[in-house]
Amino acid sequence: MKNIFLFVLILITGLSCGQIQNIVEPDKIENQIQKNHLNTLLFSDKVVPFENMKEIDFLQSMIFQEDKDFDVRVFMDNSLVNYLHQLDPSLSVEELIKKGNYQFNFFVDGKLIYTENLNSGAGTADQKKFKTNFRIPFLSSKNEDSWGKYLWMRFYFANGGIDALETGNHTLKIEIKPYLKTSTLKVGKTIAQGEIQLNIPKKNVSEEQIAIQKIKPNSGWKVSEEKFNQEKIRLLNQKIAEKRFRDITGIVIIKNDKLLLEEYFNGYKRDSLNDTRSVGKSFSSALMGIAIHDGFIKNENQSLKDFYDLKKFNNYSSKKDSITIKSLLTMSSGFNGNDEDYECPGNEENMYPTDNWVKFTLDLPLTENKIGKNWNYFTAGVVLTGDILDKSFPNGLKDYADKKLFQPLGITHYKWQFTPQQKPSLAGGLRMSASDFAKFGQLYKNNGIWKGKQIVDKNWIQKTFTNYFASNKDFEGYGYLFWRKIYKVGNRNFESYQSSGNGGNKIIIFKEIPVVIVVTAKAYNKPYAHSQVDKIVQEYLLPAIYE
Repeated sequence: MKNIFLFVLILITGLSCGQIQNIVEPDKIENQIQKNHLNTLLFSDKVVPFENMKEIDFLQSMIFQEDKDFDVRVFMDNSLVNYLHQLDPSLSVEELIKKGNYQFNFFVDGKLIYTENLNSGAGTADQKKFKTNFRIPFLSSKNEDSWGKYLWMRFYFANGGIDALETGNHTLKIEIKPYLKTSTLKVGKTIAQGEIQLNIPKKNVSEEQIAIQKIKPNSGWKVSEEKFNQEKIRLLNQKIAEKRFRDITGIVIIKNDKLLLEEYFNGYKRDSLNDTRSVGKSFSSALMGIAIHDGFIKNENQSLKDFYDLKKFNNYSSKKDSITIKSLLTMSSGFNGNDEDYECPGNEENMYPTDNWVKFTLDLPLTENKIGKNWNYFTAGVVLTGDILDKSFPNGLKDYADKKLFQPLGITHYKWQFTPQQKPSLAGGLRMSASDFAKFGQLYKNNGIWKGKQIVDKNWIQKTFTNYFASNKDFEGYGYLFWRKIYKVGNRNFESYQSSGNGGNKIIIFKEIPVVIVVTAKAYNKPYAHSQVDKIVQEYLLPAIYE
């Protein structure tokens, strides 16, 4: 009897076959197409409702066209939560949903090109608990919005997919696995896979689009006569014309204080005002340095209590009295603000709908982080720097910036974004021409001197181009509202500090070579926006100048 009981117990627990029982009951698999293709991805060039699917709807090969539908159906023999449960049976359903999702692996012609652990927030809880099939619209002729659209963008534009899928015939294979991220990363076995033969047609591009654009007169710069690798630039122009690099609007290179290259794309011209978003943050840094030199502000170690009665705002604590201008410039103020965390109360998207951005910021609670030590990207903090500057000048920030920065640089055509109080917003949105942004970059390259006049103090620039987070291995560094970035060409490293804004906008100042590069773009909120510009700089512009 004892032996019979033990046998039944083994059968019930599933230990006899090494399996773990489901934690939820998944949807029944009743669709015949799904039954025929369990653990498979099928591809289609049209959107077909699940209940209307036929075998003929799915393709073994297709001509790949970016303006057409590229749809995937995934058929599994269980739900995601149950797969995750097998990775860690100790976790609850809610914990599994919070800590896991699908891992996607993209192969082209047998080579792994890109792996992504899909953000745990993608997909609904019910889908993860019960569904054994789902649809992924990688490309949609109706511009359907989904996590699949952005997954494809990250693979295709940001992580080598477009280079692997060059003109010709290729095999695209996709594998899906479950993953859990707890103290370690756990990845399960493949739960679905499929492949398709893609024919990538050649894109017709004219010689005019590829040709290097001649620098027109009256640029405001001396024109360089230095040589550069023209074939590199022609190849870059071709890729921009083929839309292998997307939404680029301008490229300007200054070398040895002279204009070496000036090109515009997608309808933009020399006098076009570019919405460079957070590039404008770096102008707050410059104006703060000028204001300190002029005596309007004592130094960057002044604290918020010198400018605000902090007890009048919500969530007051004595720790707020210690928040310094420097901590705002280095995005380490300790406010509970993080633009990369959509659930954070100080996320910039929570600020914009309010009628007072300064009050929004000062009302925020503090984290337990030590002021000046922990970096989080925090736009609202830069709003405070602008307000501090505005109240420190007799005629306000707009007048001061024009007289002390823009006029000396010969910048007359620009446009501010304003706060609800109609004050210039230094959080971003300052619009200028690419050529004028290059003047700002060259000013920093010249240690604050423009045409023989010291506009920004040299010591301030040295402080600005200092990495205050060298121990943070998650990124390459941050100064006074400038990012640190190292580009690698061959066996040579090129250290830079740069203004950077949504869409792929950058003013890049190199520390050890006499070069400033401006790239303007409008790939707003696209996952490839910054990576494609970094690739342009590292694989085309720097090699064109120095190889």
